[in-house]
Amino acid sequence: MAAKRVAEQDLAMDVSSATPAPRRVGHTAALLAIVLSLVAGVAIAQSTEPISPIPLDQHLDPKKVELGELLFNDKRLSGDGSIACSSCHQLGMGGADGHQVSTGVGGNPMRVNTPTIFNSSLNFAEDWDGRAETLRQQANMVLHDQTTMATNFPALQDALAHDAKLSAQFLQIYPDGVNTTNLIDALTVFEQSLVTPNSRFDKYLRGDKSALTEDEVTGYTLFKNYGCISCHQGTNVGGNMFQVLGVVGKPGAYFEQRGHLTKADLGRFNVTGDPEDKFVFKVPSLRNVALTAPYLHDGTATTLEQAVDVMFKYQLGRRADPHDVALIIGFLRTLTGQYHGKPLSEAANPPQ
Repeated sequence: MAAKRVAEQDLAMDVSSATPAPRRVGHTAALLAIVLSLVAGVAIAQSTEPISPIPLDQHLDPKKVELGELLFNDKRLSGDGSIACSSCHQLGMGGADGHQVSTGVGGNPMRVNTPTIFNSSLNFAEDWDGRAETLRQQANMVLHDQTTMATNFPALQDALAHDAKLSAQFLQIYPDGVNTTNLIDALTVFEQSLVTPNSRFDKYLRGDKSALTEDEVTGYTLFKNYGCISCHQGTNVGGNMFQVLGVVGKPGAYFEQRGHLTKADLGRFNVTGDPEDKFVFKVPSLRNVALTAPYLHDGTATTLEQAVDVMFKYQLGRRADPHDVALIIGFLRTLTGQYHGKPLSEAANPPQ
């Protein structure tokens, strides 16, 4: 089955045609020409790769980022004061929480596995079923959701307005101070700051061929040759299309074997009502995937090995050689990036 919707990809870099060089040039000009040709060569080399490195620079309002981080960790945002956004999206655990499903207000279990918050701004839609088209919509939905945060907005606004320090921070940024719109804006800008560039694989893409071992390069080649790259590509190595879970065989084969079909398993259908969208989900990003077990929307794959096995069986319709699987997983581990210039720790989910 073809993907339901695909975002435009930055799979290639445009290289302008060079103008003819003068017949004679000086040493400085000649050196510059060589440098420019090398840069163009690197750009051309990068343009052939289906994955792009995460940009190193961001241009966000630092005051909004600081305020948004405070709100992200503030349990007052939940209706019963029991959880914050960071309760489910723990930055020290790859932006997730390591549970099959997270717990919302009142101890309510969530419907699906919590995806990482890292690099979510690079997705073309948010949530497993793509119900939110932007981070701003997603933040608003989560705060209103009665299972997740069940935020009491009048009470929250009153509490934050009476918090002298926090209220002052709002007024430094927003002339109208504390309100729901500004709260969601600050939260969104902080979430936009949660990118993890400069993984070893990004360094490799930028031309540092020593960043990966020979086995890791082989793993990347296998990742492409087996067809994993057909859904996991672009800057976020995923997050840019919808795809049915179970391309191979009849629709729902994965769920038949797993059993206990739930409403959440219907995926995109819950948003569109289109029967063709049953079992369709947003393809998850593989950035920092070594840190974010368990896997899949239902959290049933507890290791990368299990997740890769499910993908081979239901998406590719084949069984991979165990040695190849190990090499592919070795490649996946090179997608762990940096946050605030420091490598994300793999301590939460060490290699199996």
